[in-house]
Amino acid sequence: MVNYSLRRILASIPVLIGILIVTFTLGRLIPGDPCKAMLGEKATQATCDLFNERKGFNKPIPVQFALYMGDVLRGDFGNSIRYNRSVVAIIVERLPMTVELSLAAFSLAVLVGVPMGVLSAVRRNSPIDVATMIGANFGVSIPVFWLGLMLAFLFALILKDTPFSLPPSGRLSAGVAPDPFYEVYGWTIPEAGIRHALAEFVANLYLLDSLLTLNFEVFVDGVRHLILPAVALSTIPMAIIARMTRSSLLEILGLDYIRTARAKGLTQRTVVVKHALRNALLPVVTIMGLQLGSLLAGAVLTETIFGLAGVGRTLFESISARDYPVVQAFTVVIAVIYLGANLIVDLSYAFLDPRIRLE
Repeated sequence: MVNYSLRRILASIPVLIGILIVTFTLGRLIPGDPCKAMLGEKATQATCDLFNERKGFNKPIPVQFALYMGDVLRGDFGNSIRYNRSVVAIIVERLPMTVELSLAAFSLAVLVGVPMGVLSAVRRNSPIDVATMIGANFGVSIPVFWLGLMLAFLFALILKDTPFSLPPSGRLSAGVAPDPFYEVYGWTIPEAGIRHALAEFVANLYLLDSLLTLNFEVFVDGVRHLILPAVALSTIPMAIIARMTRSSLLEILGLDYIRTARAKGLTQRTVVVKHALRNALLPVVTIMGLQLGSLLAGAVLTETIFGLAGVGRTLFESISARDYPVVQAFTVVIAVIYLGANLIVDLSYAFLDPRIRLE
């Protein structure tokens, strides 16, 4: 398994380089001028010439890409044109929010979607099956922006001042601030470099940081702020997982070895859980990996509706502002997430099906 993982990681390097080439080229070929996007339409040509010369945009695209790749190999993704900050600092600041939201939405989708699919397959053509599939179809069909607004309206306005009230935006309430774990424990971290970035990344994972520092006020407040966006974001993957689980399990339940297990007198629970579900999970796990990668890539609508500054919202704003360094860096991050999710899915096949040999 280790050799297989190393081969997959090495094979991913050309993929990442290809993604960088495509993103770098498309970013500079699409209509629009970063100078005009940053300084406005009233910017003079002389001002834009100085701006492009300072940022290196007046050089040929191959030369720009060669210089950029040299910086990337040194671990430097450059500075944001819009924010005039290090791109790595922006990633460390914005990515943790999307990680928390995506993992919460993914966990909800799996914990609800898989049992829904199993129940629907076991009770095929029953009222439960019909109701479950209608709910799954609604989950796929309801626009996220409409669902997010309705959830915020219901729990923030209609149920205001009740025990069921939930905050409609932000990560934490006003006056509630997390304490970085390295400050609480008195750890000294460098002002820059990989250790600093990792420490800040963990500190910006508010839920994890609050558990490390035993700050349960921040943890509870963070969970309450995460409920509505996680529910809104989880509806589509939940519906897809439920439908895939149902169809895959129905196919397995019709095979000969399942009939043999039932003929031996095994209970329905044992037949479904021990013999059928494990084999039915192979295609479901594939869908889970794709959905997790999609969630971690950022949800622009969800983050915008609930006022969350994450990957999706940052990427959208950077594309609009022609902020090339931020777009390229986040594209690489998203590609690495997808490749990592696919690797985890492939490794899980060997665990679910002993007949699969990765080596």
